[in-house]
Amino acid sequence: MADRRNIPDEVDTAVIGGGVTGLSLSWMLAEQGVDVVVLDDGRHAGSTANAGSLHVQMQSRFIRLYPEAAPAVEAALPVYVMAVREWFRLADRIGRPVGLDASGGLMVAETDEQLSFLAAKCDREKVLGLDVEMLDRTDLDRAAPYLGPAVIGAELCHHEGKVNPLLANQAIRAAAIEAGARCLDNVTVDALTRTGGSWEISAGSKTFCAGRVVIAAGARSGSLVEPLGIKLPMRSEPLHMNITAPAEPFIGHLVQHADRMITLKQLGSGNVVIGGGWPSRLTDIDQPLHVLRESLVGNVSLSAHVVPAIGGLDVIRTWAGVNPSLDGLCVLGEAPDHAGLYFAIGGDAGYTLGPLVARLTADIMTGVPTEIDLVPYAVARFEGNF
Repeated sequence: MADRRNIPDEVDTAVIGGGVTGLSLSWMLAEQGVDVVVLDDGRHAGSTANAGSLHVQMQSRFIRLYPEAAPAVEAALPVYVMAVREWFRLADRIGRPVGLDASGGLMVAETDEQLSFLAAKCDREKVLGLDVEMLDRTDLDRAAPYLGPAVIGAELCHHEGKVNPLLANQAIRAAAIEAGARCLDNVTVDALTRTGGSWEISAGSKTFCAGRVVIAAGARSGSLVEPLGIKLPMRSEPLHMNITAPAEPFIGHLVQHADRMITLKQLGSGNVVIGGGWPSRLTDIDQPLHVLRESLVGNVSLSAHVVPAIGGLDVIRTWAGVNPSLDGLCVLGEAPDHAGLYFAIGGDAGYTLGPLVARLTADIMTGVPTEIDLVPYAVARFEGNF
């Protein structure tokens, strides 16, 4: 457990959530001289369980699961392009390796129907300014010879790529601490109360005050603000991931599927990370996650079907994490009628969007004009708020 003596009695800004967004934001604020503390309870942390994909093109999994939200997410796709650029800016400034690469992402098809779906999606994404194109099997034999014979074509998104979450999380945290931020682990925030001109934060037996509070707590964000009368319809998606033993480089892209649950990419270390939305089991947000055997077998088998060479690699670790899911969009900005309470939530692709969400939030909090309209991302969009 955290040493409660490290929790201050008073702080200018408290960031609740020590994932990629919370750490990036604390770094950015600390660099500007803000007294900031990050509180993280360490449970089901989406950033530390993340597979490290940098998504830009519309994910077929999201379209299937939440068709009602697809139009709004599709309209927001240019923000994902901005998010990848932000990752490169962060990597340049941080001066530590984060395993960042944007060599492109392939969404593959095995049937004519899937290929038609991708072609229509590609046309819409081009209109929105994405650098995408369709590749046939001959193109893939040149660009991605590692793909199996069942793949007949793919959509290539040139913006997409990968980052190594273990390296990135460590690097961002170190930069935040060096800038003066205090990062406290194993601290669970139990309650937030507005008292006078500040926020009273209860964390176990410790209560302290903050002039401003930022909610960047992933799947726990909704339960934190519900007692304040703020509705944040957060879903907790328990997902499954695998990683193989290292191999010589042979996968050059982020790989997804037009109709099946798979994402895979090869890190600079040679390990292949396999994900894509296969479920794990979560009975309660406060309970441990459980890996499901059927997800392990199904996920790895599908990866070897799409990329046959994976079949010759050992799986050295399998794990589960919680993906927070809303309506596909970020939640950004100050809560109306709750002065000093801010949201920095990256929607359904929080790792991709984390540094951008952090920078936009830092701009909001320091009075810098943002380059995007924040209205679609305000917490007031959810029914029953304000």
